[in-house]
Amino acid sequence: MEQIKVKKLTSLAKLPVYSSEYAAAADLFCAEEETVVIKAGETVLIHTGIAMEIPVGYAGFIYARSGLASKKGLAPANKVGVIDADYRGEIMVALHNHSAEERTVECGERIAQIAIAAAPQFDFTEADELSDTVRAAGGFGSTGTK
Repeated sequence: MEQIKVKKLTSLAKLPVYSSEYAAAADLFCAEEETVVIKAGETVLIHTGIAMEIPVGYAGFIYARSGLASKKGLAPANKVGVIDADYRGEIMVALHNHSAEERTVECGERIAQIAIAAAPQFDFTEADELSDTVRAAGGFGSTGTK
């Protein structure tokens, strides 16, 4: 298994943890000193207290935890956060309350998950023509809705 260096920025920080043997993403934890209150419809930046050294050619993708999102309505406001390989600052989660009720987040609570995945860069070249495909320019719903 490959390693990623993680720096704890506070004593409240916890290293990311995979919650099952074959989990694709590791849980991120709240590292706030006090209980965070998130009002209905509000977004709050939650500290994780960690920074990472993600390898070049990879990125960290921050996703919602399915249980937290479906049971409490709490999910990243930007849907998917992207942590670039050259970022060395604290990883924070913009947690949005999609529910109609006030929610709280406690220190040590799992708030999101991070998947480390390949993220190659490409040279974007202007072209007058693109290769043809069966789908062509078919947009939203062009491949069916069922």
